[in-house]
Amino acid sequence: MMMLRELIRFSTQHRTLYCYMILSVWIFLLIAGMYKYIGQNSTSLGYTLNFLNGRNQLNNLDASTSSLLELRNLVKYKARCTPLTYIARADDGGILDGWKLQGVLLILRHGDRGPMSHVRSIPRLNCGITGDNLVNKYRSFLYNSTSVSGSNHMYWNKVGPFHGFPLLPLAEKECLLGQLTYKGIAQLLHVGEILHHIYAHPLGLWLKQSQLGRNPPNSTPYSQLLNSDEVVVYTTRVRRTFQSALAFLYTFLPTDKWLALNVKESHSIAFCFSDCACPQADALRKLLMKMQKQQLLKQTAITNIMQWIGSNLLQYTPNGITDANEVVDAILTIMCHDSPWPCRDLNITDNSAASRKANDFELNEVINIDQDDLGIASNALDIEMNRNRDTTTASTTGCIESSQVAALMSFVTLQSIQEARHLNYKRIGLLRAYGMIRHIVSYMLRMISGDRTKFVLYAGHDWTLQYLTAAFGIRTDNTFIAYAARLTIEVYRSDTHTDYYFRVVYNGRDVTQQIDFCEGGKSLRVTRDSRGNKADLCPIENIIRFLHEDYFAPLNATNFKDACM
Repeated sequence: MMMLRELIRFSTQHRTLYCYMILSVWIFLLIAGMYKYIGQNSTSLGYTLNFLNGRNQLNNLDASTSSLLELRNLVKYKARCTPLTYIARADDGGILDGWKLQGVLLILRHGDRGPMSHVRSIPRLNCGITGDNLVNKYRSFLYNSTSVSGSNHMYWNKVGPFHGFPLLPLAEKECLLGQLTYKGIAQLLHVGEILHHIYAHPLGLWLKQSQLGRNPPNSTPYSQLLNSDEVVVYTTRVRRTFQSALAFLYTFLPTDKWLALNVKESHSIAFCFSDCACPQADALRKLLMKMQKQQLLKQTAITNIMQWIGSNLLQYTPNGITDANEVVDAILTIMCHDSPWPCRDLNITDNSAASRKANDFELNEVINIDQDDLGIASNALDIEMNRNRDTTTASTTGCIESSQVAALMSFVTLQSIQEARHLNYKRIGLLRAYGMIRHIVSYMLRMISGDRTKFVLYAGHDWTLQYLTAAFGIRTDNTFIAYAARLTIEVYRSDTHTDYYFRVVYNGRDVTQQIDFCEGGKSLRVTRDSRGNKADLCPIENIIRFLHEDYFAPLNATNFKDACM
């Protein structure tokens, strides 16, 4: 009995020791398991960075574990491709309790396209789409209703700047340089179908002339409406924006109205019309680009990754690979079409063209942006980038790895986040978007004054939406604009009084409250649907006052000409 009591007393006094021993064993097993996993995972970030510097052993546990986070981020990056499942209705309005929809203005980015630089032949790269009912219906409609000019591709046969433009991509499955793909066509058809259900009936776009009591003799049911600018379409003179506009409008409008469309040209991707030339905007843009290039030159490991991926993907690089965004654009060509990463035999030299161009910049004129903003990247990546600044040469054969893609995409995204927060980004947006905002406000005034204009479409580019969101102060997290992205301005009139309001919806998300002249008590909150969801309506007089009185205040000017000098 005495011995038993001693054992119990001993075990009680050393309970803490036992806990430490058990915890130590558990930690040992956990670390052993992680090392085993890392040893089998050749796509870890540590492997990537060592591979680029001619080493094959892992020596950084933090780098390996952080790579798992980087790989998960690839799913986020693919959102820029806009899979069809991402296209859905959210906060988009159309019918608000006690309000009548007077008109809609839509700013739209084109759909999925081929790369902007020549990309090497990639096996199994397919930019087509199969089994999409809307694509099949649209293609069948075009074959049956338009003339064919010497081939099996249909062309726009109306007089004007777009005469002879093909209505569909020229290749079924190929990613042609800068050209819309069939996946891009599908994206815009689906966006048009969704917005049709939201806006077409509230705007009265499906009413025939006879229903309105104005059906002139010898007129088609819809053509007279369109001749009076009921639907107005602007697009740049680029095939991908023109084809995107027509694909969107096919599912958005009745067929007869689509056939009666007239498409107007914008000579600028900013849709600035008469307010375009702006040397100050060019100068501010160069400063931002200079800042980003200087940041890239300081990151040897990222430069290595950019060179390796770029050498695998880009076909013609006589001046070297110096632009990370050019490489990212080629990456999206692979990522957006679910193609495997290619492999090549290369001699990798860290003493790259990007490094040789270091003297092109005056490093003493670096823009003062806190480099700690880039510190949110993994510590392992930062350690490796600082550790491997010496130029090394390694002859290797290999494939692009997912972790390499994640590392480069992460760096470029961090730069994009930094750019979107920079004061010059807002200033560039104000300068570039001024002409377009003037144009938009003029159409808003026409909509509330009884003009026949119901719907205005601006079919543009990512820059178009970048300028506009920056000018309005809409928070987009970073500067990347996804394919088929949309910004909608809905114009409303109250049923009980003559006040006019508008709301802004970006990719289905109500962002009215983010706009400086609409935030807080400057807007009116109303019921949006029967489920009690709310919508924010901003008085039209707010945007008019902003345009005429407050627009150039952040630029220390009073007019466009002075702001641009």
